[in-house]
Amino acid sequence: MPFPVAPIAGFALRYGSVALVAYAAARYAAPARRDQRVEDAMDETPEGFCLRRDDEQVNGSARWTRTYRFGQTGPGVEIDATGFARIKVRRLK
Repeated sequence: MPFPVAPIAGFALRYGSVALVAYAAARYAAPARRDQRVEDAMDETPEGFCLRRDDEQVNGSARWTRTYRFGQTGPGVEIDATGFARIKVRRLK
């Protein structure tokens, strides 16, 4: 029985090129700066979505925290996603 190589070669070429681009991007990217003040602000952000409006700007924050476990007592993973946004609109004369 012949083995269909053409479909497998297409997947291998596609995923191999994606892996090569990801490797090159990780290799040449400069290390990011970590600011402890920002880390503390993210830890203090409440769960859910919040909006605050002042005279000149609107601030928003969102936090989503979930824990996923494999089986009843198996290993697990905790995902904590936090985002901030600021939109400033000024009237010009």
